Amino acid sequence: MNKIAIYPGTFDPLTNGHIDLIQRSLLIFDKVIIAVAPSSKKQPLFSTEERIQLIEESIHGFDGATVDTFSSLLVNYAKSRSSVAIIRGLRAISDFEYELQMALMNRRLDSTVETVFMMPSEEYTFLSSSLVKEVASFGGALQGLVPESVEMALKKKFNT
Repeated sequence: MNKIAIYPGTFDPLTNGHIDLIQRSLLIFDKVIIAVAPSSKKQPLFSTEERIQLIEESIHGFDGATVDTFSSLLVNYAKSRSSVAIIRGLRAISDFEYELQMALMNRRLDSTVETVFMMPSEEYTFLSSSLVKEVASFGGALQGLVPESVEMALKKKFNT
């Protein structure tokens, strides 16, 4: 039986911190589905289709990693994909309160799907998609923060 995990997020855009968690998750799970969520609270820079394409380009060659979208409750989506876990990244204490609330709600909705919290490698603990977009909007250097295809897409979006 394959152990499948869901790594949900808006990924607007995908960062090297996300890549770090995907690679490390693949050491634990047989399959990791990067599940792109629509964002009702945020105005994404990239369309869902663009985000999927950028993720697919960035994870090319990662055995066991796939990309999908969902628009339902996360636990329902996880069950529909036979997932045993939801992967969530924790960068700092400030992430913990929100993530704990979400994990407890997901557990209440379906106790068979676990939430696995992972911390990024130290070099990515400060990194967020919002911060990357801000740096990109001012033409700042993005090397080492995002995959090359994402860097090119950001430069195109911001004409830098």
